[in-house]
Amino acid sequence: MFTVLEVKRKQSETFESLLRRFTKKTIQSGKLLQAKKIRFHQKPKTTLKRKESALKREEFKKQREYLRKTGKLDEFLEKMKKRR
Repeated sequence: MFTVLEVKRKQSETFESLLRRFTKKTIQSGKLLQAKKIRFHQKPKTTLKRKESALKREEFKKQREYLRKTGKLDEFLEKMKKRR
């Protein structure tokens, strides 16, 4: 299922135009898009993992909001930067 793209140089054609034609042909064939889909594919999260991450986000939002209201958000952000 692997096809090779072939672009032959026309007479008196510059390298830039040859490269442009090759790039255009690869984009039109869809091979680049397919390779990117395969390369960056991630397994879908389970429902339990999604729920846990949503709960963590909500807890973090509440904590940040509380710190913002009390005026301690800047100190908290500095601590978080030092951890990383």
